Amino acid sequence: MKAAVLYEANQPLVIENINARKPGPREVLLNTAYAGLCHSDLHFMEGLYPHPMPVVLGHESAGIVEQVGSEVSYVKPGDHVITCLSVFCGTCEQCTSGRPVICTNTDVKLPPGKAERLSSSDNKHLHTFVNLSSFAEQMLVHENAIVKIQEDMPLDRAALIGCGVITGFGAAVNTAGVRFGDTVAVIGCGGVGMAAINGAHVAGASRVIAIDTNPVKLQLATKIGATDLINPNDGDPVEQIKEMTKGGVTHAIECLGLKKTAEQSFEMLAVGGTATIVGMVPFGEKIELHGFDFLRERKIQGSSMGSNRFRTDMPRLIELYLQGRLHLDDWISDTIKLEEINDGFKAMKEGRSIRSLIDFGIT
Repeated sequence: MKAAVLYEANQPLVIENINARKPGPREVLLNTAYAGLCHSDLHFMEGLYPHPMPVVLGHESAGIVEQVGSEVSYVKPGDHVITCLSVFCGTCEQCTSGRPVICTNTDVKLPPGKAERLSSSDNKHLHTFVNLSSFAEQMLVHENAIVKIQEDMPLDRAALIGCGVITGFGAAVNTAGVRFGDTVAVIGCGGVGMAAINGAHVAGASRVIAIDTNPVKLQLATKIGATDLINPNDGDPVEQIKEMTKGGVTHAIECLGLKKTAEQSFEMLAVGGTATIVGMVPFGEKIELHGFDFLRERKIQGSSMGSNRFRTDMPRLIELYLQGRLHLDDWISDTIKLEEINDGFKAMKEGRSIRSLIDFGIT
């Protein structure tokens, strides 16, 4: 099968033939239908986060079951599925207390370098990325890394739910817990930020303020739920927020992963407000906050994959899409072939896309 392999940070991905072994107990072999290009992949490509190499990246995807291993009871060949890097065991303390997204069982949620599922054409080991590696024509995954979906859901739209949508929407609804009447600022209007805007809107926020330097993205944000727009090029976004809201927002959701914007998300809060950091701040980077600001019960927290319970959340997101309330159609900037993946990441870096999808041609 063909795959895009990262051999070295800050170098192009290499398209080559690789191998996946047959499914073992509780493993499933998928034919990848679509895979989204996510900014998180770019962080690893640029060496901002460490990972053993060579590695097949990719983690936002949907596909069709090709083969199942022993002990698999959840799916069968032909089933349509969405993948999720939040693979869970179902038995550890986090899973049984309702937080499977931070499952601690490393026998199921395999840490970097442990999985032995992929190899090169000359039988050298290739590393698996976050238990998925979806920049390949096939994926070998644990059965608890997928959710079965109805066949009338378009797989390209379904792939978006696998990371960007569940992360942004879940950050607003699950992690931040946006409620009716809250005011919400979303910093960064990429795929994840758009999902956070849509999530805050669906949750009943009275104002959803989109913050981005790209006028095109800001205008799209109004279509999916933003009530107000702020371009930082027009002035300090914190001051703009405070003036606009007469004091600050109930929730600020940071989707860029920058030191400055993480700090700004806390600074723009109203008394008692909460900042939720969704973006991947570069490994080792520290953020600085004024201690006095905590005296008015302002809070800052992280969000991992939208605090999801993906086998419950993803089917609900599909229903929202089919009802016309989740605007997935507006997020696909381009559909590309695997061989065009480096151009797709270039477009992402230049701010020319919301989401590019690799079409593997199986549907």
